[in-house]
Amino acid sequence: MLVVEDSPVIQQLLSHVIGADPRLEVAGIASSGEQALRMIEKNAPDVVSLDIRLPGIDGFEVTSRIMRQTPLPIVVVASDVRDLDIPMRALQAGALAVVEKPGSMARADYQTVAHHLCTQLVIMSQVKVIRHRITARGARSYSAPGETPSPDGRLPEAAVTADGRVRRFRGLGLVASTGGPAALAKVLKELPAGFPLPVFVVQHMGAPFMEGFANWLGTVSPLPVQLGEAGVKPRPGTVYVAPGDRHMLVDNGAIGLSGDPAVCGQRPSGEVLFQSMARAYGASGIGVLLTGMGEDGARGLVDMHRVGAYTIAEHASTAVIHSMPGTAVRLGGAVEELPLDRVAGRLLQLTSDEKMAP
Repeated sequence: MLVVEDSPVIQQLLSHVIGADPRLEVAGIASSGEQALRMIEKNAPDVVSLDIRLPGIDGFEVTSRIMRQTPLPIVVVASDVRDLDIPMRALQAGALAVVEKPGSMARADYQTVAHHLCTQLVIMSQVKVIRHRITARGARSYSAPGETPSPDGRLPEAAVTADGRVRRFRGLGLVASTGGPAALAKVLKELPAGFPLPVFVVQHMGAPFMEGFANWLGTVSPLPVQLGEAGVKPRPGTVYVAPGDRHMLVDNGAIGLSGDPAVCGQRPSGEVLFQSMARAYGASGIGVLLTGMGEDGARGLVDMHRVGAYTIAEHASTAVIHSMPGTAVRLGGAVEELPLDRVAGRLLQLTSDEKMAP
């Protein structure tokens, strides 16, 4: 793996942390973005640990160039969790995860932070990334194997009432893990102000980053975005992001937060959100399971499907990792699979409930 870090002190610390893990081997250290690009072209490492504030070109630009030219798994290692603009833009450009920098062996949680960093590097090193092309408007497009289903303008029967009208829905849940920040940003920026449903979001990410992540989503979406708070009655057209290290659920018309044990290894968990939506909304809920490793959210999507909710799984042609949505499809929990660029359009169709279905 390649470590990209300009501080000699942090270079030594990361070399120690990573070198102590038998699953990893440091193949090189780059002190600048330009040096990193040269080393990647020459050595083709399995995974890149990327500092975001570098001399010369920053981590966002490094990520963009890597993903256009020599796609590799990139893990952003951030020290300042308060200023996440560049790390989040790097995720949107194709980085797979953002993790906290260990900082110092003197900190009380050093071992926990160091272990999490190494585990993320190991996991991401196994991901087969796809080439990203940045369009003139800054949106990402994908080059991936397999065919993408072509839109036909029709809604499945599950979305239509007996008299041919689109069903009325009351709540939307979005769950994502690896590759999720970019996927969520793409979906949310295409939902217009005044979207008629409250939107609940679970994204697997380290607790220190969640407030910054919610703030960043608010800059890319026309909808107001805030962290979920216990007791708040969800409003249509507002996005509620599960806060760090807490499950978020919908209960008795209000948002609930829980410190119950992790589900599918995650807290917050998509299972908890989707299961609560199945209870709270029944057939009036919409659940969308996006890219991610593992199975979190898959059985919750099945629960929503069983009560008649409309459920969507991201198609393998666009998912960075298809494990979560793929499990939901295998279990029969998805009404349909859609590539990412068609999800928002479908949501807009589903919420145009006064119109006749095409």
